[in-house]
Amino acid sequence: MTAHTATPDRSRRRRRGATHASGRRRGTGRVWAGLVALTVLGAAGFAAAQWAPPGDGEAGTDAGRKTAPDRKATPTSTPAPTTDARSTQRAKPAPAPSRKTSTIPATGPGTFVTASGGSPKAGNGRALRYRVQVETGLDLDAADVAEQVDRILADPRGWTADGTSAFQRISSGGADFVVKVATPGTVDKICATQGLDTGGEYNCSVNDDVMVNLKRWELATQYYADDVRSYRALIINHEVGHFLRHGHVTCPGPGRPAPAMMQQIKGLKGCVPNVWPYDAQGQLITGPAVP
Repeated sequence: MTAHTATPDRSRRRRRGATHASGRRRGTGRVWAGLVALTVLGAAGFAAAQWAPPGDGEAGTDAGRKTAPDRKATPTSTPAPTTDARSTQRAKPAPAPSRKTSTIPATGPGTFVTASGGSPKAGNGRALRYRVQVETGLDLDAADVAEQVDRILADPRGWTADGTSAFQRISSGGADFVVKVATPGTVDKICATQGLDTGGEYNCSVNDDVMVNLKRWELATQYYADDVRSYRALIINHEVGHFLRHGHVTCPGPGRPAPAMMQQIKGLKGCVPNVWPYDAQGQLITGPAVP
């Protein structure tokens, strides 16, 4: 899917200028009195306009309520492929802002550039090693993408909060999984190898590939249109969550944080946006399992 907030409009008011008029000499007193009255009323009206209360803002939330911990197992075999799309009755996400639509190619060569270097180990237990790759020819810096992924996976609200998951980025050698940012067409092709239909819109996790759709990486969804970087955290947490064998869940109740393993791209169902698997107190944010 993907895991992953908007600014009220301000209207400008234009002050009307006084209309000039001419009169006979003997009516000058009445004209000046009228102009004075208009000036006083105009000033009062302007002051009233400036006194209008500001529009309500929207606050993001990372905190969740206490819930029972989810089962967690470090992968010992190839995980089942997962996606945010359904092969039947697929719901298209609401359109996201078009600020970069024209620069997002529909498909690419299917080859990748690997981010150099690596990251310190984050979390306890045996570190799952990962590489970060960007499809060749994209207007993305692989080093910048890798830095964002490193930060997301090392965040204390991420999967390391389960006490057993750990991550470390490498640039060569054997990796447990690979995070790949690619064009919609390339994501579709790789996800389809395991029978998943991503429809040019979704991300997926197949075998050891965490596939990130470039359109989602750049545009997010309607719920995160003004906070694209947070939505990127939701993508990584959701798809890596699938790699860790976490399944889809749904909203636990109105007003509560949406779980990272919820398909938020298809609607929040009364929950509020949230991109992290755990809250700041280390409690898992989850909900009823989706069959």
